[in-house]
Amino acid sequence: MKRSSVENFPARSGSRGSRVMKLVMLYILFLNASILYAQTPGNNKSTDNSLFYDSHLHLTNYVQKGPGIHEFLKVMGDKVGRSTLFGIPLQQQWSYANTGSFAPWYYTQTDAPLYYYSFTDAFIAMAYKSLTPEEQKRFDPMITGFNPTDMYAADHIRRVLTTFPGVFSGIGEFTIHKEFVSSKIAGDIGSLTNPALDSIFSFAGEVGLVVLIHSDIDMPFPKPGQEPYQVIQLRDLFLRHPNTIVIWAHCGLGRVVQPIRDMDGILERALSNPALNHVNFDLSWDEAAKYIVSTPESIADMAGLINRHPDRILFGTDEVGPTDQAKYLKVFNMYVPLLSQLTPDAKEKFLKGNYARLFDGARVKVRAWEKANVKN
Repeated sequence: MKRSSVENFPARSGSRGSRVMKLVMLYILFLNASILYAQTPGNNKSTDNSLFYDSHLHLTNYVQKGPGIHEFLKVMGDKVGRSTLFGIPLQQQWSYANTGSFAPWYYTQTDAPLYYYSFTDAFIAMAYKSLTPEEQKRFDPMITGFNPTDMYAADHIRRVLTTFPGVFSGIGEFTIHKEFVSSKIAGDIGSLTNPALDSIFSFAGEVGLVVLIHSDIDMPFPKPGQEPYQVIQLRDLFLRHPNTIVIWAHCGLGRVVQPIRDMDGILERALSNPALNHVNFDLSWDEAAKYIVSTPESIADMAGLINRHPDRILFGTDEVGPTDQAKYLKVFNMYVPLLSQLTPDAKEKFLKGNYARLFDGARVKVRAWEKANVKN
């Protein structure tokens, strides 16, 4: 009779005691390997009972107001296990000449310009640092207070990292093309071909920062037959930076930016291209979700995409300064029909697993970069 693999281990004798010792040694080896695997970023599936991890959350709005971080923790409750954490890098100007005594808090409420507000990064860092170590584990703060048309933008990101080591895991959400917003920003117009943006992506790749970028898939009201040049430019940007982990917000959709012709094909080709393995998408913002859940066909198309590429698409809310849990869960509830068509594996990765893998990995890389570059 063929002896078992355990019994084939060398031993001083064939006694029952030696075989027990071999089994104990094998168990210890298995236990150590299991612990090591579980400690590897991205390998540990969520064991909490929360509904989702939020890959897209603004703590503050366009006039830098929002709930305190401890208030937001209560809004998360046990429904949201982890979340990114960032403000909005753009401040809406209150122009008395334009709106009089009405104080606008959203960019659609006035013709006055938007301008970059870099203090948002310090505000987010201090909010995060006010948490206990256990509470901090639930958040991944992001740097947003830079102008992506400025060749000094990467220097700002470096400065924030070295001023607040141990805090940030990524950059964004920041905007290049966005309906109604881009034209309101004072100064240069954002461009996907600007070398300043390449310097930002290069630095993020060097450090290990996750990049969350908003760039519309098309113009708000394109002429029939107009080439979606923004998709081409975005693809080329991603191809130029294969070592930078990217999340493309909302798959490029928005309030009035609708899915373009062959959008499913565009996303499928991007997800199937090995040269774009570093590019991910988030499904966030109720204004984008409305297109995805608009018809049974659109739901089935997106569900099929996620099921075929379960490692590349993340859930997010894109809520701004939420103070009410029911409203905070709005986008999640919009996607219930979509979730019902996902495989168990794809659903877990979409809601939690992909977030954990990307941001756990970023934490390790960014902390290592800080250790090597921050002088005590």
